Amino acid sequence: MARGNGISWKLRLAALRYRFKESLFFYPSLIMLVGIVLALVTPAIDNALGYGSPVPFTVAMSSNAATWLLATVAGAMITTVGVVFSLTVVSLQLASGQFSPRVMRSFIRDRLSQRVIGFLLATFFYCVLVLPRISGEPTDPAPQISLMVAIVLTLVTVIGIILHLDHLAHGLQVGNVARSIEVEGEAVATAHDSTPPGLQHADAKEFHDAPDEAVVISSPFNGWVSQIDLGQLFKAAPAGTVVRMETRVGAYIHSGEPLITAWPPLPERNRKGLAEAIEISDARAMLQDVDFAIRQLVDIGLRALSPAINDPTTAVEVILRLGSLLRTVLAAPLAPPALKDGTGRVLVQPWNLSHEEYISHAFDQLRQKCLDQTEVTGTLLRVLRMLMDHVQDEDREHLVGPLQRQVRLLLESLREQPGLHPEDVERLYALVSEDTDPADHSR
Repeated sequence: MARGNGISWKLRLAALRYRFKESLFFYPSLIMLVGIVLALVTPAIDNALGYGSPVPFTVAMSSNAATWLLATVAGAMITTVGVVFSLTVVSLQLASGQFSPRVMRSFIRDRLSQRVIGFLLATFFYCVLVLPRISGEPTDPAPQISLMVAIVLTLVTVIGIILHLDHLAHGLQVGNVARSIEVEGEAVATAHDSTPPGLQHADAKEFHDAPDEAVVISSPFNGWVSQIDLGQLFKAAPAGTVVRMETRVGAYIHSGEPLITAWPPLPERNRKGLAEAIEISDARAMLQDVDFAIRQLVDIGLRALSPAINDPTTAVEVILRLGSLLRTVLAAPLAPPALKDGTGRVLVQPWNLSHEEYISHAFDQLRQKCLDQTEVTGTLLRVLRMLMDHVQDEDREHLVGPLQRQVRLLLESLREQPGLHPEDVERLYALVSEDTDPADHSR
């Protein structure tokens, strides 16, 4: 959950939109409100048309039968809500235990699940609110529009429950979990331009050391840095001010730690404006943090390689998805370490992650854990080869070295790994040769 106080409207809007996607309450509540509104509108239409008048495409029945139908549907819906919530909780437990606690967010933000819960609640409230409107003798005609809407809502909800069960079964497959994380990570990596309009690159080395009179703005909370509004940082700083970030998106910061250093000294209102440009959340979020997507995929792979689960096939799929994600991350421009505008304002961001660090975060732990699984190791080598070819095609030859380092460390560790047959080691060594098919089409 984001800290809602003391952030700019832009960050607040993005946080609310993100929270809306990850809530099992807000979106279902909107659908529930639609059901309540229908329960108020349809009886008014029936009163205007008259209960005895035939209406096309509706069902005619007595008030007694309509009362029984609506009461039955309302009871069934509220019971099914409990079942659907139970299924959702079970899926969260399975995802947490099998994959990683961090992937639970993928199931919570699933839009189909939220819609089904919303339709269940909407149908329940609709039937409960329409039920008192059915009055008169048991043999009197029931309101046809209200009754038909109740039947349609019931049918749509039942179909939605079936779709939800099918979707839930497929959603627990590791391939779909990894794919959704990869897609979201790619969207974050490509969402932000490296240089915002109106700003130019600056030399960060000039602002490495802050003067003694520099103002330090401390973090008011413990939590994760989830968003930084560059526009707000420049807007809040007076002309000629140097603002240096002492943290980065995706980092955990403790209350009282330096958040921003600025010089020359600033008035209090400007300090407050600078602090409002950074959002600190209770939980890590992927609003601007592509490293969080890498972290989730690595966690799934590490869990799969653990002795408790021992699922190398899952680790293979995760490594392949990591390769797909890094193809986008390594080709996307990074935020410049320093930016300036025409009024002398300068923003320095010395702690942003580099492409080399993304490579380390993606492969270091998996490389150390996969040594006794030759198929996983082979997949990792093929992905590294693929990425080396990719960064060369993208004119990023400086990234070949970090990728080659991962290959070198992996091969050296294989030589020292006990229990591996020499032929297996030689086969893995051959994967880094240009004469070997990196896609392993021979299998």
